Amino acid sequence: MAKPARVSGMVALSLKQWPTQLLSDRRARRTIPREDEMAKFKGNDGHLNSSTLVNRRDLLRATAAFGAAVSVGGTAIAQPAIARTAVTQPDTAPPAGGDILIRGGHVLSMDPDIGDLAVGDVHISNGAIVAVGEGLDAPGAIVMDASDMIVLPGFVDTHSHLWNAFLRGSIRGDDPVRGYFPTTNRAAPLTTPDDAHASVRFGVLEALLSGTTCINNFSHNTRSLKHAEAEIEAARSLGIRSRFSHGPGGRDGTLDFASVEEVISNWGDADPLVTLGVNLRLPAADILQSGGDAETFVAEVRFARERGLPVSLHYGNSAHGLVDLMERHDLLGPDILMIHTQGFTLEERELMVSRDVQFSMSPAIEIPYSTVRNGYIQFAELEDLGASLGLSIDASSAVATADFFTVMRALQWSHKQRGDIDRMSLEPRRIVEIATLGGAAALGMGDRIGSLTAGKRADIQLVRKTDINMAPVLDPYFSLVYSGQPANVDTVIVDGHVLVSGGQPVMVDTADVVATASEAALRLHDELEAIIAKG
Repeated sequence: MAKPARVSGMVALSLKQWPTQLLSDRRARRTIPREDEMAKFKGNDGHLNSSTLVNRRDLLRATAAFGAAVSVGGTAIAQPAIARTAVTQPDTAPPAGGDILIRGGHVLSMDPDIGDLAVGDVHISNGAIVAVGEGLDAPGAIVMDASDMIVLPGFVDTHSHLWNAFLRGSIRGDDPVRGYFPTTNRAAPLTTPDDAHASVRFGVLEALLSGTTCINNFSHNTRSLKHAEAEIEAARSLGIRSRFSHGPGGRDGTLDFASVEEVISNWGDADPLVTLGVNLRLPAADILQSGGDAETFVAEVRFARERGLPVSLHYGNSAHGLVDLMERHDLLGPDILMIHTQGFTLEERELMVSRDVQFSMSPAIEIPYSTVRNGYIQFAELEDLGASLGLSIDASSAVATADFFTVMRALQWSHKQRGDIDRMSLEPRRIVEIATLGGAAALGMGDRIGSLTAGKRADIQLVRKTDINMAPVLDPYFSLVYSGQPANVDTVIVDGHVLVSGGQPVMVDTADVVATASEAALRLHDELEAIIAKG
C-alpha cells in the first residue's frame, strides 16, 4: 500500500496553519470492533435501538470502532490506518491555505492544453492553482510527495439530498412501506434543524472521503429558515464547496420566497465556498400532460432567475410535458439543471441542448430505482448532441453510499447494457471528465473548478496507485473507473485547504460526526416505526 502524501518544506507552520497529521506517515493497525462493545446498544431482536443507548461517550466509542472496520461478504476485516494527531475543529472554517507544491504525481489535469503528466507537479498558492507542469520550482512552499499517486480534480456531485443522508439505516430500497419515498415522506416533517445539520455533516464527510470537493445540496425539505441555515452551516463547517439549493418545505410544498430572500441576504456573499440556488416542485402531471399552465411553477422559476439563482429540477415519468411548458414561457436556459436523463423525446433533447440546459445523471440510483418506470439513461443520445453533462449521488440514504467511484462505474454499466448504441464509445477518460469538469460546468462553476488549470481554485484529490485493489496502474483513467474506491483517496484539498490526509479527515472527528447523526437517526427511526405500527 502506498504511503500517504509526505510533506516537506522550509517554512515552519503552526497547527492552525497546517494539519499535524501531514507531518507523519507512520502506520497503525485498526482493530475489529469487540462484540461486547456494541451489545449494550442492541435490543432483544439483536438490532440497534435508540432506547438502548447508554450514553454519548459509549456511542462514540462503538461507532468509532465500527468505522474502523470494513465489511466484505458480511465479514469484518481490519484495515490499515494512518497514525495521526487529530486537529479537531468541527465548527470552524478550515485554516488559511499557504503555498503547496504537489510533487511527482501522475497528473490528470482535465485541461486539454496541459493534458496528462506521468510525473508532474501542481503549485497552489492562496487557494488557487498557480502552475501545473514538470519539475516546478516553488521556493518556500510546503512540498507534498505525490509519487505513487494519481492527482486529479475533485469530483463534483451535481445533485444530492443531504438532509436525509442519516436515514440510511431506516430505508429499505424501494420497499412499499420502508422504501426511500415512504420513509422520507414520513420523516420530512419530523426532521428538526438540528437533525438536518447532523445529517448534512454526515453526508458531506462521506462525500469528502470519496474525493468529492463540490456538492449541489438539493434540499427539498427546507421547512424553515432555521432548516436552511442549519444545512448551509453544516456543509460550511466541513470546508466543502457547496451550492445550497433552497427547496419547498416537503415534496408537496411551494417555495417560501421570504425564506429564500433571507438566505440571500445572510449568505449571498458571506463565504466564497457557498453559492445559492433553488429546487422546485414540478406542476401536477395532469397539467403538464394536458398542456395547461402552471402559474406557481412559472412564477417560482422567474423569481429565481431575477435573483440570479440557478434552478434544479427532477425529471421523471410524471414530468412529461415539462419541457414544452418551460419553452412556452421562455424558461429553458443554462441556469436550469435537469436531473435524471430518462424519458425525454428526441425533440425535447434537441430543444433543451439548443437552449444550453444542464443535465445531471445519477446512474447508481437510476439503474435499480427508476429505469423500470422512466426508461434507460439517455447518456448516449445527449452525448451525441454535445449536451453539458454531470454526475450525481442523488440520495446516499437510498443508494446506501456516497461513493463517487461507484457512480462512475454505474454510468459505464448503464451504457454497456444497451444493445441499440455503440457500447464501446464511452471511454473511462470521458467518465472521469464528466465527474469533474463536466459537473463543474453543469453547476456554472467550470471557470473556477473542475480542471487543474492555472488560475482556477485548488479543488484536488490524490488517489493511491499501489493499493491492492488498484495496482498495477497502467491507465489511470481505467483504474479510477473500474477499480477505484473511497478507501484509495489519500488527500482531498478544497480551495487550497487540506481537508483529508492519509485517508482521514483533518478538521473533524469522524466518530463524533457519526455519533451525532446516528443518535438523531435512531430517535427518528423509532418514531417512523411507531407511525408504521399505527397503520
